[in-house]
Amino acid sequence: MISVLARHESWPIDGTFTISRGSRTAAEIVVAEIGEGGRRGRGECVPYPRYGESVDSVLNEIGSLAAALADGLTRTELQHALPAGAARNAIDCALWDLEAKRAGRRIWEVANLPAPEPAVTAFTISVGPADKMRADAEANRARPLLKLKLTGPGDLQRVEAVRQAAPDSRLVVDANEAWTPAICRELFPALGDLGVEMIEQPLPAGEDSILAELDRPVPLCADESCHTRADLPALAGRYDMINIKLDKTGGLTEALALADAAAAAGLGIMIGCMIGTSLAMAPATLLTAGAAIVDLDGPLLLRQDRPDHLSFAENRVHPPTPDLWG
Repeated sequence: MISVLARHESWPIDGTFTISRGSRTAAEIVVAEIGEGGRRGRGECVPYPRYGESVDSVLNEIGSLAAALADGLTRTELQHALPAGAARNAIDCALWDLEAKRAGRRIWEVANLPAPEPAVTAFTISVGPADKMRADAEANRARPLLKLKLTGPGDLQRVEAVRQAAPDSRLVVDANEAWTPAICRELFPALGDLGVEMIEQPLPAGEDSILAELDRPVPLCADESCHTRADLPALAGRYDMINIKLDKTGGLTEALALADAAAAAGLGIMIGCMIGTSLAMAPATLLTAGAAIVDLDGPLLLRQDRPDHLSFAENRVHPPTPDLWG
């Protein structure tokens, strides 16, 4: 007998997390659990208002499939039963977890993948006044990779301040759709001079065709513009990389397929996340081997994590233990 449960959890953020669209003090997540006998598969997702999602809408979507899952809905069938997004992600990852437990094998063995190795993860610095970002960078200057949230006016000063405070750290930046073409023309070469290695989603999704006409001294990464394989054709000539997030792809199943398709298209890969616990990050560790940039620091931004959390020793995200997932 298969049972399906879904619940909302709120995890306080350590301070305030701010991007161009606003600030948060807690991560509002949904956990799906699929039980069978004494086994339990779990998956975590983060409903994202930018994509029209809420905790209630995701709980309703998961609930709508409870009967089908009880009747044996497969991961393959799930891809057509729900659209890509947070709800499908939670169910998909719970099914993977349950599949590993049924088999008594680690998840990468079930997926016919090599065991993931510890991977350096970025640490994110919220957007704020240049002095505040300088102080945050100073406190994290020993981290090898910093990701800076940006917002438009004053961004060059922000990056300059961080570079001064953390001269040895690699830098990537994320505008979260906040720039204009004029800002792109100004900042692309300037950020290249500061050693920035990647610029994520500078323009709004659907309004980024001009990127194909601009010089790109720094590689550009599509985030909001790329959810699934269906989005790849529109990225040609505009972006050099894509950010794969399981909450966008609708789970590990599509994420693995998207990674293969992106690599075949000559696009670099970044593995990203929303702010969530280690349960949300665990499935994404299966994708880190082929990634140029890994950004799975969500749990590091929380006040506390799950008891069976991932290890982030030596600034690296390590594979999950069986108690956590997979």
